[in-house]
Amino acid sequence: MIVDCAHYRDGSRQHEGPMSLEEAAARCTEGGFVWLGMFEPAPEELDRVRASFGLHELAVEDAQAFHLRPKAEQYEDGTELIVLRTARYDDEREEVDTGEISVFLAEHFVITVRQGIASELGGARSRLERRPELLRAGSASTLWAILDQVVDSYSPVVAELERDIEQIEATVFSGTVAPTERIYFLRREATDFYRAVHPLLAVLARRVLPRRSPGELLPYFRDVQDHLLLVNEEVAAQRDLLATVLEANIAVISVEQNKINLRQSATMERLTIIATVFLPLSFVVGFFGQNFEWLVNHISSLTAFITLSAVGLLLPVLVLYVWLRRRPGQAAQPSPGVADLGDHPSKAPAGK
Repeated sequence: MIVDCAHYRDGSRQHEGPMSLEEAAARCTEGGFVWLGMFEPAPEELDRVRASFGLHELAVEDAQAFHLRPKAEQYEDGTELIVLRTARYDDEREEVDTGEISVFLAEHFVITVRQGIASELGGARSRLERRPELLRAGSASTLWAILDQVVDSYSPVVAELERDIEQIEATVFSGTVAPTERIYFLRREATDFYRAVHPLLAVLARRVLPRRSPGELLPYFRDVQDHLLLVNEEVAAQRDLLATVLEANIAVISVEQNKINLRQSATMERLTIIATVFLPLSFVVGFFGQNFEWLVNHISSLTAFITLSAVGLLLPVLVLYVWLRRRPGQAAQPSPGVADLGDHPSKAPAGK
């Protein structure tokens, strides 16, 4: 779909209203340049554009595909293809939306093909139309306007990602376990964003050379490059910070798991002690509960029954109590050899 098409000459727009492809191609011979803007065009529409402006078929194929990295290509007829990645932060979903802009740049025409909702260029066109001194520099001025808007749109994304990372960082370093999926998601978004930002440095490096851009545009391209360098450093730092946060979160998870294991061990220890106490009691009760003739004939009074049952129940409990109390003390006592070496330094082994 064609969004806008305009002919610029002598620093101003030469007409208002829609323009057909045939008229736009004809105006390329009248001086100045034509800027044709398209949004997610159909293959048939791109074929018409290719036929009208003489674009290379490989360049048109690149404009229809979605690239992971920005790039720049130059063809034999002098036409350049610059692919840019755009980004926009969605507050509701807390995610980064990405898009793509393919720029066909020649001396007398500029064709922009946008993919994705995060690739709006109306602001860049309006801003450039308010700068006639830059429009007079030719079609390269449109590339500066597009690059400037794309790089400026990176800064809010960096700020929002920084806010999300700070929230996760505060959670982890407070000793609370953070959702690992959220950390992985943020790191993936930071990595995808880095792939959009870092390769663009090489594309801009070509434009800050005097032989690649008009002299009056060089300071503006260098200004965009400085902004992009800052964004690139911030995104790289965010990736490193997320890696540290992920490691710290894994450590917090390990500590919490150790606490759970300790609580489970303490519970099992208490249950084991209770079972150990009741085991001999069950034996005694079961023994005295048997209907043997000796037990029946010798336990003939209430006193004998109470005496035998009390002794039979209390004696194993007392033995277990003494045994359990003595075991930790024996484990804590140092061995005689160690005590001797501590009390008599002269008995230490020779050479020590």
